[in-house]
Amino acid sequence: MGEDKRISYFLLGLGVGVAAGILLAPKSGRETRDLLRSKADEGKDYLRRRSEEVKESAEELLERGRAALVRQKEQLAAAVDAGKQAYREAVAGKPAAETSAEGV
Repeated sequence: MGEDKRISYFLLGLGVGVAAGILLAPKSGRETRDLLRSKADEGKDYLRRRSEEVKESAEELLERGRAALVRQKEQLAAAVDAGKQAYREAVAGKPAAETSAEGV
């Protein structure tokens, strides 16, 4: 029984709200629709601009990431080459007896 009263009170409130909105609306229906349409167009334009800005900043971040990756790769390659060179110099600097004993 309580459920029926809630639904009827909801429908009554809805009807009163619609009636009040129609009677107290500051603009005519056409003006209100035009206003809503212009606001929707403004919203679309705003979203379009924001998406372009986000796309540009994402592309910029991607490019900076690629550049950082290239720098890290070059530094790693230089470090590996330096390590190889240091190893060669260390092996070449050992006496022949130690070098031949390691080779066995």
